[in-house]
Amino acid sequence: MTGQGDLSWGLRNAVVPWVVARVVVAGALVAAHEFVNQARPSAAVATRVHEGLLGWDAGWYASIAQHGYAGIGHLSLRFFPLVPLLTRAVSYVPGIGFNAALVVVANASSFVGVVLLAVLARRETGDDDLARRAAWLVCLAPAAFTQVMGYAEGTLLALSVGTMVALRARAWWWAGALGLAAATTRPLGVLLVVPALIEVLRGWRRAPMERLGARAAAVLGPAVGFGAFLGWVGWRYGDALAPLRVQEQGTLRGGVADPLRTLAHDASLLLHGRHLGSAMHLPWALLALALVVVALRRWPLSYGAFAAAVLVVALTASNLDGFERYALSAFPLVLAGATLTSGPRSERVVLSLAAAGLAVYALLAFTNLYVP
Repeated sequence: MTGQGDLSWGLRNAVVPWVVARVVVAGALVAAHEFVNQARPSAAVATRVHEGLLGWDAGWYASIAQHGYAGIGHLSLRFFPLVPLLTRAVSYVPGIGFNAALVVVANASSFVGVVLLAVLARRETGDDDLARRAAWLVCLAPAAFTQVMGYAEGTLLALSVGTMVALRARAWWWAGALGLAAATTRPLGVLLVVPALIEVLRGWRRAPMERLGARAAAVLGPAVGFGAFLGWVGWRYGDALAPLRVQEQGTLRGGVADPLRTLAHDASLLLHGRHLGSAMHLPWALLALALVVVALRRWPLSYGAFAAAVLVVALTASNLDGFERYALSAFPLVLAGATLTSGPRSERVVLSLAAAGLAVYALLAFTNLYVP
């Protein structure tokens, strides 16, 4: 799927932004600890700071890896199994516990995702500068601190981009396998059915009969992965839809809601200066919608369609907490952003603002002021 020259170029151009992002997030964590030492905040804030890279959802992934779903209760079923399984596998390395293994899985897979995104952008456009910007943007986007924490977002990035690389290269079996893995990482992975179907339908009339099965596998892979986990939950716990029902709780994603009403509510909060944590989602939602338009106009249809599908799912939640990391999972938005930021001055300004945003959002999350 990717030649040796492509990979070596991608490695060279991914390593610096990947390292810089981790330095920024580490700096935010140090600042959060200093805040706790000096300001003596509430116990909830102090606990969140001390959890560090294992805070918020990361703690759930580590617990599932160590104890299994049965060991930590029904709410854990909303977390799909691939990252806990990889974490358990890495934990068998001598000297690496479950917590460290989770952080290793998250960051290693994130690096793979950055490399593949740079390679994909370069293949599609032939523009080395655009591909390099894409690598920087996906690392420095404010929500990218979750790819440094023990979250599944880095793994989803690697598998989603890998699926698209395979689809565009007509490596159908690889696309099906990677799409299946993505759908067992996060529920959003099942949406890779959308670009797979678009790519498979291109030229299918001219495809040899023996290749039709491979094309079908590319489309069915994400659905099979998604269905396999739900099927296992149904067999084990008697409710196959439990992972989705749990997410409908009001403190989590909530039920399906009218996105216009939700965004109007956030606009009202922003105007009145109330609940700024929720109100902050509005500008990001508007930016994401604008980038979808760019992706649909400037990139092949499968890219924009995948990004649009992710945003539909994200924006129809009644609770938009975590919207920014959901939007970052729609990696074509990063490619659209890289398309719009050509020119040295524009690039410097955007990347500087992104790095500042990464530091601020990480600090807010570490101090319990922002829900990632």
